[in-house]
Amino acid sequence: MNILFYCQYVWGMGHLVRSLEFARALSAHDVTLVAGGQEVDVELPRHVQLVKLPVLYMDEKFTTLIPGDPAKSVAEIQQARQDILYELFKEKQPDIFIVELYPFGRSIFGFELEPVLADIRAGTFGAVRTVCSLRDILVEKKDPAAYEERVIQKLNRYFDALLVHADERLLRLDETFSRVNDIAIPVVYTGYITQQTDPAAGRSLRHSLAVSAGQKLVVASAGGGRSGYRLIDSVIEACELLRNRMSLRLEAFAGPFMEDGEFKKLAARSSRNIRIRRFTRQFPDYLNAADLSVSLAGYNTCMNLLVSQVPALVYPYSGQREQPMRVDRIKDFFPMRILTEEDMGADRLSKHMHDMLQIKPALNALPIDLYGAANAAKFLSRWVEESLK
Repeated sequence: MNILFYCQYVWGMGHLVRSLEFARALSAHDVTLVAGGQEVDVELPRHVQLVKLPVLYMDEKFTTLIPGDPAKSVAEIQQARQDILYELFKEKQPDIFIVELYPFGRSIFGFELEPVLADIRAGTFGAVRTVCSLRDILVEKKDPAAYEERVIQKLNRYFDALLVHADERLLRLDETFSRVNDIAIPVVYTGYITQQTDPAAGRSLRHSLAVSAGQKLVVASAGGGRSGYRLIDSVIEACELLRNRMSLRLEAFAGPFMEDGEFKKLAARSSRNIRIRRFTRQFPDYLNAADLSVSLAGYNTCMNLLVSQVPALVYPYSGQREQPMRVDRIKDFFPMRILTEEDMGADRLSKHMHDMLQIKPALNALPIDLYGAANAAKFLSRWVEESLK
């Protein structure tokens, strides 16, 4: 099949990472991944072609579009993006169009999605099946009734299936979206999309990092980085306090989108046993190598923690229900402690780190489906095959 996959990430990079894992699982097909966020150094599978739309991202309140190229206006970039997306459809004539999140979010990007969705329904591009790819938890809205009505109208009008990347035994869509029964298209729980890893790669990485037998490896991460300065700064301070109590090695990843000034402040505190970088393609291997993870609590980070089961301290963003809700559901499946704002002081954080570093990592079978990408790919293939019979 020929698949066109649209992903617009505007603050962090979680939506891109999840979409890329989904695209990676579609290895029997030709996939064009259309991405419209800021640059991230990702590794593409051979069957995936990346098309970068001119960059648009958003402010912290998710209300204002910001151009990636300050020399151009938002309107100019919007027109260029519309043209590129429309030409892609004419060129690719896809069998399936996968749209990440929309219409459950990213409504501000309707300027480029609505025209192609309408033309798909009109048959302009041939027989195209349109699929929504959705994470497990939706954030709160100021007017939930109006929001859900808009979603239902667009979903039932323009889409043929909804793939929810969650395990319904753990978390169902109707917990954060009350009108699931009004969805007229198939709703499929795929399981969680995770980056599957080999524990042996973690052992190999630990060896290449020259972590000594008596040394503890701490991995700290802040997702995309825009909201991560406080966490990484606190972890560095905590490691400095613990230095006289145990032999520690810190590998910290501040995030590709952290503001340059903030990153430079953190990087200036590097030392023989403290290394601060923005990003690594090997992040899951680092978790497999680690004795402790200290992180924010986005979807992909939580899934990485479930796969590695490394003892973890997680600091969920409390301004929305998404991250607190997710960590509450997974907290009992492996050694995890949930941090609050009060824990961000170096004294308290160092105590939490010391306690968690006494726990030896162990892999256990989990009652959660962590093969969402493979399951979603199988569903799409089977779904199209059945329609052709």
